Amino acid sequence: MDNISELINSIKEFPAMPNVIMHALNIMKDPESSTKELAKIISYDQSLSTKVLTLVNSAYYGFPQQITSINRAIALIGMSKAKNIILTVAMRPMLINQDDKELWKHSIRAAVGCEHLAKGLKIMDSDEAFVVGFLHDLGKMVLSLKSSSTCQKVKELTNSGANIIEAEQLFFQTDHCQMGSLLAKKWQLPLLIANSIKYHHNPKLSPMPVPSTLVYVIDALVQDESNFDKLDKEIMKPLNIRIDQPDILRDSIFAKSELLLNELST
Repeated sequence: MDNISELINSIKEFPAMPNVIMHALNIMKDPESSTKELAKIISYDQSLSTKVLTLVNSAYYGFPQQITSINRAIALIGMSKAKNIILTVAMRPMLINQDDKELWKHSIRAAVGCEHLAKGLKIMDSDEAFVVGFLHDLGKMVLSLKSSSTCQKVKELTNSGANIIEAEQLFFQTDHCQMGSLLAKKWQLPLLIANSIKYHHNPKLSPMPVPSTLVYVIDALVQDESNFDKLDKEIMKPLNIRIDQPDILRDSIFAKSELLLNELST
């Protein structure tokens, strides 16, 4: 058995996909499904339905009138955006580890950034871009479940300038990209998501370079201290990604993501 499989099998409480996400994804796989079926899934969970309505009525979506019905909300924003809301709400408890909201905030910022850039450059579906941005660091959650103290050592090393992949390999003999991809496959998430998670630090190796490169760019841009200047510009060339004013884009992403973070944190 390889090191990665041994590590993942050693985590006794390996996270299962939240049921509400599983049901939502199954509904959306069915071409015969309707917004009413998705609304029914949301309505079963009072906390989730309240949060969905809160988000749809927030400044992030900016609808001019108050929306009070889940059916109406999904009809207005569409099935894909409704799925994204369910995903962010249901995943929040998993991504916040021991009151550490750093991973949660970064995931939301990356999601908003990928959505924004994908829409502006028209390089992939913006709703799919939101998901790959949101889940790109899923493997960090897995490594934290294995050993939060070791993750702290990784963080200390990277804060001093070390490469995060090399630091994780040093302590775990694997890294968050591999572990996140493995979890995505365990959860039977689409191949596009698993690949973007696996290759977001090295898009040149990805068989699906568009989402991996998009995450690579946004991930660096929305760090607490932007790493945009350290990006390999050769990786961005095939997609013709050119960002002339990264600070302005970063500020715009942060401002928009704060709207989501504020609503989701209450």
